[in-house]
Amino acid sequence: MIRPFELFVGLRYTRARKRSHFISFISLISILGITIGITALITILSVMNGFGKELRGHILAVISHVTISETTGQLQDWKNAAERISNPHVTGRAPYIEGQGMVARGKAVSGVVVRGVLPSEEIQVSEFGDRMIEGKLEALHPGEFGIVIGSALAWKLDLAVGSPVSLVIPQALVTPAGLMPRFKRFTVVGIFRMDNYQYDSGLVLMHIDDAARLYQMGDRITGLRLKLDDLDVAPAVAGEVAAGLGPNYMARDWTREHGNFFRALKVEKIVMFVIMLLIVIVAMFNVVSTLVVTVTEKRADIAILRTLGASPKTILGIFLVNGSIVGIIGTMVGTVCGILLALNVEALVGLIERLFSTSFVPGDVYFITKLPSDLQWPDVLMVSGASLILSLISTLYPALRASKVQPAEALRYE
Repeated sequence: MIRPFELFVGLRYTRARKRSHFISFISLISILGITIGITALITILSVMNGFGKELRGHILAVISHVTISETTGQLQDWKNAAERISNPHVTGRAPYIEGQGMVARGKAVSGVVVRGVLPSEEIQVSEFGDRMIEGKLEALHPGEFGIVIGSALAWKLDLAVGSPVSLVIPQALVTPAGLMPRFKRFTVVGIFRMDNYQYDSGLVLMHIDDAARLYQMGDRITGLRLKLDDLDVAPAVAGEVAAGLGPNYMARDWTREHGNFFRALKVEKIVMFVIMLLIVIVAMFNVVSTLVVTVTEKRADIAILRTLGASPKTILGIFLVNGSIVGIIGTMVGTVCGILLALNVEALVGLIERLFSTSFVPGDVYFITKLPSDLQWPDVLMVSGASLILSLISTLYPALRASKVQPAEALRYE
């Protein structure tokens, strides 16, 4: 246990005398190294948390939490299946038809995923209705062949509400001239923006009846989408719902479709924590070297303290305090700077992007168009705790070395 005497002498040794400016300079460098490492570590973990949170929110705002279909890959009577689902975690149900296609206007062509939806039901399972920047999702009416597109696709093909557009699907049409791809003229009735480039540029919505006619589905659909009140119970709910519907049905949850992606983010976060922690460890080596030099310089002082009755344990405590103060100051300053930077990183990055007319998170490369941050206090405590533990460990060897100094040997040449 550190007593007031060890604390007083240890703190006094941290002050620089005229002949020990070099030691103080090394201590300052060590504090700066720890501060930078802790700041970078907290900021990067917060950005990765925000990145994962944004991706999870954007992706799950478009895809279904659980998808129900028959073993044939389609669903015959979706209304009957929807009525038979009574799980308390299910908060919304909506049928859909999904297929591939190409949107063409003039010479511009873009491949898309086509999703036929029932607007009155779709608002229960997705956020398309709340993310419309032009038009309304309810403007999709059966037989009118209206289409709702993403903002990136509208920009790419120069489309607006009311623009005519052709949709080509990968199904052959037999004509006297031979096999021809099937296509249909649509009118843009709405534009959504999900802040996710993958969906804003590659997903189009139409009424489910129009999709059934286009893909010749008849009275069948691709499946039934379910929304849950708790994403973490999706695997259990999927199993229960499939078992309740019978052996002819199967259920897929979002963890099977995108689980590997989110698990990869968690692994990347752990790896990044270890890599950035190496910066702190390098700074701790400076603490060790500084304390070793201090012990060498204070050998005469140690010998005098020993002759006055100080025990080896007292000497050990003095240099533990002397070395730990560098780690404590660096950790405290780094934690404060890291919290402030993590809370304002989005605004700072936006300011830098505007000043230099660049983009650090281009939408055509990443799933999102901004650099988010989500500061989580358990991460802050973990980083700060690891830094404090490392600072204490780094002082053990020099402090033990100081406690073993023999008074007679140290004062022989004084």
